[in-house]
Amino acid sequence: MTFHLNALGLLCALGNGVDEVRRQLFNATALPGTLGVRPCALYAPYAPLHPGQETPTSLHLGCLPDTVALPTLEDLPVEERTRSNAMLTLALAQIQPQVDAAIARHGPERVAVVLGASTAGLEEGLQAARQFQAQGRFPNHYHYGQQEMGNAAAFLRRSLGLRGPAHVISTACSSGAKALASGARLLQAGLADAVIAGGVDALSAFTIAGFSALESVSAERCLPLSANRTGINLGEGAALFLMSREPAASPGEGVCLSGWGETSDAHHMSAPEPSGRGAAEAMRLAMARARLTPGEVDYVNLHGTATPQNDAMESRAILDVLGSDVPVSSTKPLTGHTLAAAGAIEAALAWITLADNPQGRLPPHVWDGAWDDTLPRLTLARASAPALGRPVHHVLSNSFAFGGSNATLILSRT
Repeated sequence: MTFHLNALGLLCALGNGVDEVRRQLFNATALPGTLGVRPCALYAPYAPLHPGQETPTSLHLGCLPDTVALPTLEDLPVEERTRSNAMLTLALAQIQPQVDAAIARHGPERVAVVLGASTAGLEEGLQAARQFQAQGRFPNHYHYGQQEMGNAAAFLRRSLGLRGPAHVISTACSSGAKALASGARLLQAGLADAVIAGGVDALSAFTIAGFSALESVSAERCLPLSANRTGINLGEGAALFLMSREPAASPGEGVCLSGWGETSDAHHMSAPEPSGRGAAEAMRLAMARARLTPGEVDYVNLHGTATPQNDAMESRAILDVLGSDVPVSSTKPLTGHTLAAAGAIEAALAWITLADNPQGRLPPHVWDGAWDDTLPRLTLARASAPALGRPVHHVLSNSFAFGGSNATLILSRT
């Protein structure tokens, strides 16, 4: 069965909308200073969690561009007024005509919502807690429901008047990818005829402090696969796909979710299993479902967090499953690590790579060029390298999470 990705709404540090993100993605080495991962003072200084830890005045983060004006949502119930839901509102607006057509065709009870999320209204809760600590009362614009993990899916369901299944998957950084796989299973089981699937997460000082406590945050732009890598850049954004069993009425882009694989290592709360066995198995499962051989994969979007352990594990898994010749890159130096939204946003970048790209341009690997000789030598997609010279047919995208939750998606041209 084919699961068509008929429409895409997207916003992240590279821009608002498919056209803008496409333009910046393929010109990544010449990004203006207002786009991509950049110094951002919005969430710094934050409270250091280690004695003697320095409090930065600025961090490199994948903040939304300053030109993106999020709606205030003042006309909505208080529990729905979150930054995450504001980002979803912008992403949904980009595919509203296609969503409305799907609802009209199938009926509101046959359209589902599946999202990946992990921060929900975390920043709203943090700000409310600070006011309570200072003044003894919560602000009027705060409601505990903002922090409920299922808030985002319930918000979209109510906003669109849907009556089909709606849920959030929260498995940390694999969530967005698993949401697309879950949406495909709903279609496969006949429980829905169309699914709005994707992910959303907003930056929060709380999240930044938490990852800093793990000593996993890079103060500068992150450097996946580099000998000089020191950690991640956190980011934010949203991606929404309209999935169905049939292609769009006017086929347009012709991209589908052809395969997915999910495994669980249960190796450690935050560190990946060092050999990459679970990651490799997720890739093999996805390729088996898509009926692909290693030589048919044109490009791999790495999870590529730029932490020492992730990059070591993932590069071994890539070599084991696909060999060293397939072009790979991490897009996290461009978007930041958007946590639960990462799998969906990077699936969106895969969609852009497959659609309307006759020369086969690939998302470039942006780094300092200092290869870590302890890692397998993979083939990097570079901005200076020639394009494939033909359309890209199959993209594999990896997402790995705390607790050993591994997810791989394969997107293909139809």
